[in-house]
Amino acid sequence: MDTEFWLQRWREGQIGFHQDRVMPLLQKHWPIVALPPGSRVLVPLAGKSLDIIWLASQGYRVLAIELSALAIKQFFTENNLSPTSHDSPLGRHHIAGDIEVICGDVFGLDATTLASCTGFYDRAALIALPHATRLRYATHVYGGLPAHCRGLLLTVDYPQHEMDGPPFSVDDAEVNALYGEHWTIQTLDERDILANEPKFAQRGLSRMCTRVYRLERHT
Repeated sequence: MDTEFWLQRWREGQIGFHQDRVMPLLQKHWPIVALPPGSRVLVPLAGKSLDIIWLASQGYRVLAIELSALAIKQFFTENNLSPTSHDSPLGRHHIAGDIEVICGDVFGLDATTLASCTGFYDRAALIALPHATRLRYATHVYGGLPAHCRGLLLTVDYPQHEMDGPPFSVDDAEVNALYGEHWTIQTLDERDILANEPKFAQRGLSRMCTRVYRLERHT
């Protein structure tokens, strides 16, 4: 993962990927995950997503991880939260109520931390990574999650040769290749979004769809 690329994006305010609302697809499909309240939900490469606030409001303990200290500072400031902070080998932890955000590298998460997360929400992590890194990510992060862990994975799919990522195109075949051995995969939603994303049409895309998957670990 190109750490400096993402840190630079935050420093320069090039955060077109950030949404100033809760993701409607999260609100629509999260009930299907059927995760008990109080569960710890991992949100990788979280940015300053409002989805974190929403998940906590539903009664979950959210563990988010983000590289950019600036993004984390903005998240707590913009949501009027005053976290306590401490350091660990994983990075700097910021905690406010049921929300914990670690400023660190997702590949630095250890086995104990991953095993404590019985849920996950991956809207921006997998598609932020180039092809060569996605297998490493799936192996390290998803490979450390416990049996019966479940959550939502959101992807975008478009002709990769038409545009440089991120976001990168991740098609259905790749999702099955990355997760099919250890996870039960259910496609919950698939829709064409290019008409609603003019910035991507301007970059030359002829097609763009988004998919929502429910994944549950069976081994």
